[in-house]
Amino acid sequence: MRIVIVTIFPELFVPFLETSLLGRAIQKKLMEVDVRQLRDFTDDAHRVVDDEPYGGGGGMVMKAEPWIRAVRELSVPGKTRRVMLSPRGRRLDDAKIRELASRPELLLLCGRYEGIDERVRKTVVDEEISIGDYVLSGGEVAAMVLTEAVSRQIPAVIGDPASVENESFRNGLLDYPQYTRPAVVEGLEVPEVLLSGHHAEIARWRKGQALRATREKRPDLLAGSAAEEGGPSSD
Repeated sequence: MRIVIVTIFPELFVPFLETSLLGRAIQKKLMEVDVRQLRDFTDDAHRVVDDEPYGGGGGMVMKAEPWIRAVRELSVPGKTRRVMLSPRGRRLDDAKIRELASRPELLLLCGRYEGIDERVRKTVVDEEISIGDYVLSGGEVAAMVLTEAVSRQIPAVIGDPASVENESFRNGLLDYPQYTRPAVVEGLEVPEVLLSGHHAEIARWRKGQALRATREKRPDLLAGSAAEEGGPSSD
């Protein structure tokens, strides 16, 4: 998979793309991430990418022409999914991540200031995506969230594929609680079933705990879900 990110702050992505699983995936050429400077697609001496909004109001708006030029030059018709990170977009979830990960190429537009001229959305954007109901200073952090989440769906990026399949949201549930050594911390013991070596019982306990956590913390995920069948086991 290839991901192209367009931003006026490409330097923000340097440590992010060199670290941990994502950095190793890029080094091994399991995926490619190309970060491009929007100002390279201007045609004036000062490389201006913003201007005052029509109709007045505070702040500046990102100009349409650099974005349209950048998207058209950096994307391939019929291959590249062009995504604007925007609080107006569909909220990012596991289903959307899996859909995006199935595509050969993504192009992510990271806006700033008061937003991007609406004509960019109408001409060169396939969809808008939001990472939550709040406002950030720009789309860069959202692009990082999307990139990392997508990278985890690529074969061989995660060493154990089962760890991805058992993550929160994959089956409409939050993840079950995890424990490691020592067996007692602050007087709290590891549940006995996890020490039993009985894999079927452990699997049943984990499913029950996932259901319990979801009911308590995110009951909205269970609405109409078949995962409700079979209640949670005891601690």
